[in-house]
Amino acid sequence: MMSTTRQVRLAEFLSLERNVSIASAAVFLLGLGEELWKKFLPKYLEALGANTFLIGLFGTAENFLDAIYQYPGGRLADTVGRRRAFLTFLSIAAGGYLIYLLSPSWPYVFLGLTFAMAWQSMASPAIFATIADALPPNRRAMGFTIQSILKRVPIVVAPLIGGALIAHYGIVNGIHIGLVVTLILAAIAILLVHRINIQIKSSKANNVVDVWRSFHAALKRLLISDVIIRMCEGMTGVLTIIYVTNVHRVSVARYGWLIAIQMTTSILVYLPAGKIADRTGRKPFVVVTFVSFALFPIAVIIASSFSLLVIAFIIGGLREIGEPARKAMIVDFAREDMRARSVGLYYLIRSLSITPAGAIGGLLWNFAPEVPFVTAGLIGVLGTIVFVATVEERFAS
Repeated sequence: MMSTTRQVRLAEFLSLERNVSIASAAVFLLGLGEELWKKFLPKYLEALGANTFLIGLFGTAENFLDAIYQYPGGRLADTVGRRRAFLTFLSIAAGGYLIYLLSPSWPYVFLGLTFAMAWQSMASPAIFATIADALPPNRRAMGFTIQSILKRVPIVVAPLIGGALIAHYGIVNGIHIGLVVTLILAAIAILLVHRINIQIKSSKANNVVDVWRSFHAALKRLLISDVIIRMCEGMTGVLTIIYVTNVHRVSVARYGWLIAIQMTTSILVYLPAGKIADRTGRKPFVVVTFVSFALFPIAVIIASSFSLLVIAFIIGGLREIGEPARKAMIVDFAREDMRARSVGLYYLIRSLSITPAGAIGGLLWNFAPEVPFVTAGLIGVLGTIVFVATVEERFAS
């Protein structure tokens, strides 16, 4: 009896509601598979014949698909329910992994991306909505914290394994092995999400304009600052591994260690940050996140040794400290009867706005590899200032 009581208390502390746990487990499984190869996709493209501009364009394509998939994903989740939506997204993504596996040249990787993004982007509003549906407002930041931890734990472990596979079998064969594992884990995730059971409220809102009108003013201001910050991230996201391996001359395997350090940092700060944010307010944690976004690209280029790169990637890990708080703010402001669509529209606008960032970063690289990183840092500072100046504390608690 005492053990059961402790388990109940722990579950309440961690916001481990049944549906949230199942959705988070699916996130964990897909993350475990994808992170075996995802961070190395730029090198995979390079091995299949893509140049730096095409690699940057791949980042732009990823942002574009992330944008246009968000709202349809949210609409489907609000229409057919969370479970059927998850099953649809998982099946489509599995098709993308198979195309990646069979790609003979870089254009096929672009094709595979259009399917593989179904989980990362279409499923995102459904995951947000599941957490908001299942948990009260004062437990949502913690719910997002647990989901975020389960999403990031694979990023600590899997890149190390993926880097080792690549070091042993080469870029192409190493990534192929990772893709086979991902397909197996996707099948397990499909079996899991069959157990999700959430009743949803219907809404008469039939178009994007109705959903936009339902947005709280503070949510619109958060969106503006978030767009600027993600422009900072998108400009160097796919170029970081190229800079670290080609300019700093760090091996792909050691780059895997840097990613592991980054994600370990995120995981260590998640629990205390999520709990405190639910109790005291969310704005300070989002500010720290935005500052870290601005500092990370600068820290990467000024690192003159592997030790300094470790510090840079610790800063990169701190970019996640306010993510559960920011996500909780989004669902708190969303109307219950159009929750998934609100999340989908938010990310549609954000991702569509930053779609050119990757290609711009690739073009700026041609002037000097450092140029996109310095530009990204300055944009990050601007985004931080906008958030601090426009989102009031009373709307972030």
